[in-house]
Amino acid sequence: MEASAPQVPKKRGRKPKPKEDQQQQQQSAGPKMKEGKKAHQHSVDDKYTQWKSLVPVLYDWLANHNLVWPSLSCRWGPQLEQATYKNRQRLYLSEQAIFVMAKKKLPKRITPNKMAEISLLKWSMTCGAVYFVNIFHTDGSVPNTLVIANCEVVKSRVAAAEHISQFNEEARSPFVKKYKTIIHPGEVNRIRELPQNSKIVATHTDSPDVLIWDVEAQPNRHAVLGATNSRPDLILTGHQDNAEFALAMCPTEPYVLSGGKDKSVVLWSIQDHITSSAADPATKSPGSGGSIIKKAGDGNDKATDGPSIRPRGIYRGHEDTVEDVAFCPSSAQEFCSVGDDSCLILWDARNGTNPAIKVEKAHNADLHCVDWNPHDDNLILTGSADTSVCMFDRRNLTSSGVGSPVYKFEGHKAAVLCVQWSPDKASVFGSSAEDGLLNIWDYEKVGKKSEHLTRAPNSPAGLFFQHAGHRDKVVDFHWNASDPWTVVSVSDDCDTTGGGGTLQIWRMSDLIYRPEDEVLAELEKFKSHVVSCASKP
Repeated sequence: MEASAPQVPKKRGRKPKPKEDQQQQQQSAGPKMKEGKKAHQHSVDDKYTQWKSLVPVLYDWLANHNLVWPSLSCRWGPQLEQATYKNRQRLYLSEQAIFVMAKKKLPKRITPNKMAEISLLKWSMTCGAVYFVNIFHTDGSVPNTLVIANCEVVKSRVAAAEHISQFNEEARSPFVKKYKTIIHPGEVNRIRELPQNSKIVATHTDSPDVLIWDVEAQPNRHAVLGATNSRPDLILTGHQDNAEFALAMCPTEPYVLSGGKDKSVVLWSIQDHITSSAADPATKSPGSGGSIIKKAGDGNDKATDGPSIRPRGIYRGHEDTVEDVAFCPSSAQEFCSVGDDSCLILWDARNGTNPAIKVEKAHNADLHCVDWNPHDDNLILTGSADTSVCMFDRRNLTSSGVGSPVYKFEGHKAAVLCVQWSPDKASVFGSSAEDGLLNIWDYEKVGKKSEHLTRAPNSPAGLFFQHAGHRDKVVDFHWNASDPWTVVSVSDDCDTTGGGGTLQIWRMSDLIYRPEDEVLAELEKFKSHVVSCASKP
């Protein structure tokens, strides 16, 4: 009888069910669950194959970058250089060291001796059955890292169609090169950059603290076994329980906002650190070669932890974990939050720490994400485990909790994990979900006669592009403010490949989002040019 490989629990992007519940659910489901998983995977593979065949038509540029370790966050940093055919830009991502096991027979082309040479793979023989296991440690011996990469972003209409379609899912893209590694104390669940200085980033980990990093000042580290943690430039304290996902930076002031399992929203000002440090010139930030503030120091850093500051305010109104937060684009005193209590709450720090507006039932399940429109202060997006995205107009909300969404966008088949407005057009936004899809919507198209003529019969209203390049849950994405219509997205591929992730940088063809009459005029001009060339002797 063939022995089965040991079962090891996997860490997911969102909180998993208790182990007892998982076992009970699996026992009750039995073979049907296995059949369902196989059918789902078959559907994902078919959709991916179809998508890949359409890449030359759908995209102006696409880069696929295989990640050895899972990543839960990706963000654009500052643009470094502009050239004729491409720009160079910083890219922030994480490498999450977790334990995942893939139960698979050893491929014939890989011998046990060869397997032993691969650092991340371990082979074993159990009653004649060979398995290979991805070792993603849990004991802290292999570090979690915050990665600063240099990315070459190819300019619009430069990449050839055959070039963007010829990528290998298992390979690392030549357009993404690691520049610096920071050994992060714990898993990196979220990365957010400071708008006033995008070299400063905040990270969330599985602890109550928010960590602030000056990525240029921090020394480059090697992610080797047993490496000690890098020391953050600043630690923001104030949560009473772990704060894992809810994190935002203010567009107008150096403010940081966080939410956590303690059901609270916490606000800090990095300016408070600058003020306190000015009063104590002997204080020095742990980053070497510079810091987030300019201050005197003897260069002899003996601190084991970075300096810390207390919050400006703690805001309580949620009845369960706060999953995401966002600032009002025009005010550092106004912000919003969503949580597992299905509530959307708007806050105004000028009027105390109680909710200004609380929408009790914004969705029919946990809320995972929220974003405030940078072009219109009145519009707020929310994404939920109920698979939908809702757009709220705060002018329609009251302090009594009354208010319905302006529109409910339904195009995902699993929990929505991330929503973000586009910096390039006020009515456009993206949403990513556990179904492996990243949908691009335009609320101005909803209800328009032209939309009914152009979109597929079964396509949801407002949906005009679907990025299907990921084969597992898309945990984060970020529009590029320096390069119009360019997106970076990352998926956690534990369920499909047994470990690792996929980072993709892509830009849809401009024929998709430009005005119809403009596109038709260009195509007609191109047609006339082709005809004239063909008629020449």
